[in-house]
Amino acid sequence: MGAGVTTEYRSDAQSEPTGGARQGAAGAGRLLAVSDLHVSYQENHDLVEKLQPSSPDDWLIVAGDVAELTTSIEWTLGLLAERFARVVWAPGNHELWTHPDDPVQLRGVARYEHLVELCRGLGVVTPEDPYPVWRGAGGPVTVAPLFLLYDYSFRAPGTTTKEESLEAAYTSGVVCADERMLHPDPFPDRDSWCRERVRLTEQRLAACDPELPLVLVNHYPLVRHPTEILWYPEFAQWCGTELTADWHRRFNTAAMIYGHLHIPRVTSYDGVRFEEVSLGYPREWRRRGLPDPLLRQVFPEAD
Repeated sequence: MGAGVTTEYRSDAQSEPTGGARQGAAGAGRLLAVSDLHVSYQENHDLVEKLQPSSPDDWLIVAGDVAELTTSIEWTLGLLAERFARVVWAPGNHELWTHPDDPVQLRGVARYEHLVELCRGLGVVTPEDPYPVWRGAGGPVTVAPLFLLYDYSFRAPGTTTKEESLEAAYTSGVVCADERMLHPDPFPDRDSWCRERVRLTEQRLAACDPELPLVLVNHYPLVRHPTEILWYPEFAQWCGTELTADWHRRFNTAAMIYGHLHIPRVTSYDGVRFEEVSLGYPREWRRRGLPDPLLRQVFPEAD
């Protein structure tokens, strides 16, 4: 993986709060994280129904891929918002699909904006809201949910252009469903939308208090390294952007939380902790076992 990169494999294979958020004294609660709940699968739906905080002061980060249908997204985030002191959400690619069965047929930016308003109605923090500050054990840290997308710069092996990389994927049969259902409207393509999201997000992060560490939350990893163990390397092109490769060094980053790859584990890049917190599809977690615990403890940092 290169200099500055270490990996820890675990047993699972692995701004101030507003709007009534509860936050007790330091040490009273935990900052937890999960992603890729995919509640359209009944087994995952049943697991989510059972999720509970261990303290009324627990916060929960949800790093994308809750579901495809707006009704399922609303049910899931609403349930979690009722149980946890604060829920922080960053969108995954599945939330952004315009699925033929979804009663909401908005596309691209309009769909994302609809989801942001849905979350605000539930009291869930989105990438468009002030970043909340976790002041419990391990804090204070700013929790920054990001929406960045991907730009096909994690190219398939042996290719040098987006076109070549996509051709390799189609030839191998490994093609993300985003190509059919994640529309970039009004942008001409997903990479253009990604570049604009990177520009806007970079400005916001640069304006954060540099003395206060950040927990960066994005559906995709900010560096390419985690994709190097994918069984199908062609899929990496739908997993992030090279434009964020130095963000964990440029900004005062305490931890980077992501999902998408369905490979729950902890790695370290340049001394910064990266945690994939995916649940994934039932066929995956049945084979390897459920992440233990299902909700990853970000702070206080687990031993």
